[in-house]
Order: sequence, then C-alpha cells, then structure tokens
Amino acid sequence: MQKLASLMVSLVVVAGSSWAQGPEEAAQTAAETWLELVDNELYEESWAQASELFKGAVTQEAWRQAASGARKPLGALVSRKLKSRTYTKQLPGAPDGQYVVIQFEAVFENKASAVETVTPMRDPDGTWRVSGYYIR
Repeated sequence: MQKLASLMVSLVVVAGSSWAQGPEEAAQTAAETWLELVDNELYEESWAQASELFKGAVTQEAWRQAASGARKPLGALVSRKLKSRTYTKQLPGAPDGQYVVIQFEAVFENKASAVETVTPMRDPDGTWRVSGYYIR
C-alpha cells in the first residue's frame, strides 16, 4: 500500500511538472498582470507588485508621477501584442539574476504604434516580478 501511495505521488509530481510554465511564460504572465494595473492607472499598486530591485530604484510617488506622465497622454490601451521575449541572467546596470526582457507592440488611443519593454525578474522567493518598464 505504501509503494502504491509513493507511486501515485511520483506520478502527480511528474504530471504536474509537465504543466509547469517555463521562465519566459511565467515572466510574461507576470508582465501582463502588472501591465493591467498600469493600464488601469493603479500606479501605486503596480509599484507594490514590482520587484524589490524596482522599488529600490524608484519611490512609489516618483513611479506614480513618471508612469502617469508617460501613459496619460497616450490615452487608453487599444491593443497589445507580444513582439519578443528573451531570457537572460545578466543585464547592464542590474545584479546578475534571472530576467526576461519582453517587448510588446501596443496601440493606444492617441498613439498608433508604441513598443513597451517590460523586464520581469525572478525574485529570491521564486516569484516573477517586474523590475523595469520602458515605453517608446
């Protein structure tokens, strides 16, 4: 009976691992969830959900002002489509770690073509959180 229970646990672990997301997918999910906060002008919440690296680089108030200043003139998001995503362990000016640099092609009410670059990182607790955001 114990062998059967052990075999069942092993099967569940193997089956579960096949459903696990890779780093690019997990990072993209984190980025899209975070972007939804920014899209809805929930800048304080997006700061709170960001990585410790992000929060160490910019205060909540500075982020609110910068994000609002960059996004409000663009108007509401019309569409967003994945352009690229690249896994890396090194980024200029950032500590070594696990990062995924993701670019989205975006359309806003007042800007027909924009590229958003979102860089989630894997925090020490294993959770992917945004460490950088840039829009052009």
